[in-house]
Amino acid sequence: MSYVPRLREHYKEVVVPKLMEKFQYKSAMQVPKLVKICINQGVGDATQDKKLVDIAVNEMSMIAGQKAQATIARKSVSNFKLREGMPIGSKVTLRKEKMWDFLDRLIAVALPRVRDFRGINDKSFDGRGNYTLGIKEQIIFPEIDIDKINRISGMDINFVTTAQTDAEALELLKLLGMPFKNQRN
Repeated sequence: MSYVPRLREHYKEVVVPKLMEKFQYKSAMQVPKLVKICINQGVGDATQDKKLVDIAVNEMSMIAGQKAQATIARKSVSNFKLREGMPIGSKVTLRKEKMWDFLDRLIAVALPRVRDFRGINDKSFDGRGNYTLGIKEQIIFPEIDIDKINRISGMDINFVTTAQTDAEALELLKLLGMPFKNQRN
């Protein structure tokens, strides 16, 4: 028997029926689903020290469970001492099983480790059903060894869904277990 992530089973058995009931979908294929999770980290000091990008790529690879890649500058900006083609960050896109595993670890392990955590903001939707979450410290993930960290850095996590509206996406993420602050109905 092949491995099926816990949250994927939860989505099929619990989330789909609840969303069909709430939004009056005629078919289960209309129910919004999570397509991918994109994690992005910019390294501002990369113009002075090239090794910081390598460190960020390694940390993100550990967090995501998949090889991250360095992002490069598209334009030169003289005020930031940035030249076109310089590595300035790291990114990774998760799909299928790795996406569900990451989401499960994010909800169950990483977010509760945030200092003074009272829930995540429910206002960060883009109008098309996608949600962006900003993380201030990468040390909330258990894969990162705090003793080996030389600098704290944040990252953006984008949840891309097939939802047509923000209300549908909010309900989808709530039912998947995302701990939102304002539980509006």
